[in-house]
Amino acid sequence: MQYRPLGRSQLKVSALCLGTMTWGEQNSQAEAFAQIDRARDAGVNFIDTAEMYPVPPRGETYGETERIIGNYFKERGQRENWILASKVAGPSRDMKHIREGSTRLTREYITAALDASLKRLQTDYIDLYQLHWPDRNTNFFGNLGYRHDADEQFTPVEDSLEVLDDMVKAGKIRHIGLSNETPWGVSRFLHLAESRGWPRIASIQNPYNLLNRTYEIGMAEMSMREQTGLLAYSPLAFGTLTGKYLNGLRPEKGRLTLFSRFSRYTNPQAQRACARYVQLARDHGLDPAQMALAFVTRQPFVTSNIIGATNMDQLNRNLSSVNMGLTDTILEAIAEIHRSQPNPAP
Repeated sequence: MQYRPLGRSQLKVSALCLGTMTWGEQNSQAEAFAQIDRARDAGVNFIDTAEMYPVPPRGETYGETERIIGNYFKERGQRENWILASKVAGPSRDMKHIREGSTRLTREYITAALDASLKRLQTDYIDLYQLHWPDRNTNFFGNLGYRHDADEQFTPVEDSLEVLDDMVKAGKIRHIGLSNETPWGVSRFLHLAESRGWPRIASIQNPYNLLNRTYEIGMAEMSMREQTGLLAYSPLAFGTLTGKYLNGLRPEKGRLTLFSRFSRYTNPQAQRACARYVQLARDHGLDPAQMALAFVTRQPFVTSNIIGATNMDQLNRNLSSVNMGLTDTILEAIAEIHRSQPNPAP
């Protein structure tokens, strides 16, 4: 396993991070425990979760993923061996079950969210606490175009960062990060950290995969120059890059079979590009999922690649990807596919 600095902190995280958003929905607690044990044995020391998990978010399962992780720490101990990341939810019209719909990134709601997460996780501190998505309206979650609303009311960045500073000073969190952010948001947080002595963001958790390389436009330079590396989520584009959904296939327990909300990964353009990537891997005797993961992990702006699995076979294959090298021939073929069909599933 490779280990990389988390921002400018003293922490070093594994190049693969264990994602958890299926736990409590597609995976039981026993299965989650087995995944944690297997990842630990492979050298993974980084685990990522969120208050809103599992996905898709529902009132009946809200917080269940964090509770499972907390139960693991209570039963197995070893909290000190893990770098634990979680997130506070941003504004949403669809999640009235979270604080009765009060999910603005204000002092009151960040404090309430953090305290509840600490209780569920059965820990005194979270190593990396992230804002799951911005309080303001901007282009995230598949929306490439930005439309400005001069009359929009949103929590100022300085208000959110000030309370995070207080939480760091209180010892409840060690470092902070952003998620689903844009260059403007990152630059604003960095400016306030520098000018006011508040915590500096250590990472940015955005989507990045062969079907969505939009992070390379603007955000990659930000990560490199400011040491705010990417925690890449959806590196397999919700499983499509394994090839299991090609030609209209819908495996019984597949996430895209169960949950229609992720349809952006199955549009015709994405399917065509996906088929080419899968065929490229097979032509070279590679597992398509491992090739897709290896491409993400090797990027210089990536701190850690967040892998997820619903069964142990998937997890083992994903973990093995960290040792896969990609030849110049494969990389050039990937580049050619990308040039012909760039970012079909943003």
